[in-house]
Amino acid sequence: MAEKLKPVEVLYCAVCSLPAEYCEFGPDFEKCKPWLIKNAPELYPALVKEESERAAEQLNGLDISSGPGRTEAGSSTSEHKVDEEVKTLPGGKVKKKEKPEVVVEKVVRNKRKCVTIVKGLDMFGIKLSDASKKFGKKFASGASVVKGPTDKEQIDVQGDFMYDIVDFIAETWKNVPGSSIYILEDGKKVPAG
Repeated sequence: MAEKLKPVEVLYCAVCSLPAEYCEFGPDFEKCKPWLIKNAPELYPALVKEESERAAEQLNGLDISSGPGRTEAGSSTSEHKVDEEVKTLPGGKVKKKEKPEVVVEKVVRNKRKCVTIVKGLDMFGIKLSDASKKFGKKFASGASVVKGPTDKEQIDVQGDFMYDIVDFIAETWKNVPGSSIYILEDGKKVPAG
C-alpha cells in the first residue's frame, strides 16, 4: 500500500507575511532579519553567523574600555569622528553622505532622437519644476521633471543640449559652482569646467 502524503507546512514571516524562504526578496528584509534569526535559522545560516559575530564584537568592545585614547563606550576618539561622517544603515551597510553635484547626460533613443538628462539640481535648493520651465524656454523644446531609475527626480530635456545646458546652469544659478557640474560620457563622470 502507498504511503499517504501529508500536506506541506509553510512557515510564514510574521513581519512581511511572505513564506520565510522568500523574505529576502520582499520589501522589508531588514525588518524581517531578527524574526528570521529567531524562528527560521536553518533557512538563513549566513544571518545567524553575522549576528553571532556582531554580538562577539560588541562584547569584545565593551571589555576593552580602559586605556589611552579610549572613551567610556570602548571606542577610540578617531573612530567616533568616522561615525559622524558615515551613516551606518541596518544590516551593516554604510551610506556615505552625498556631496552636491549636478550630472548632465545624453541618452539616444531610436538611433537618432536625443534626450538630455540633468540630475542633482535639487541638491542646491533649486525647484526642478522652475528649472525645467527655464530649460524649455531657453532651448525651445520639451522639458519635464521625471523620476529616474533610482527614484530621484531629474529633468529630461528633449534634444542634444549637453554642453549648452552646462553653460546655461552656470550662468543662471550662481549658487551652483562650476566645479560641481559633471558630464557623463561613456559611463564616466568628467568635470564640465
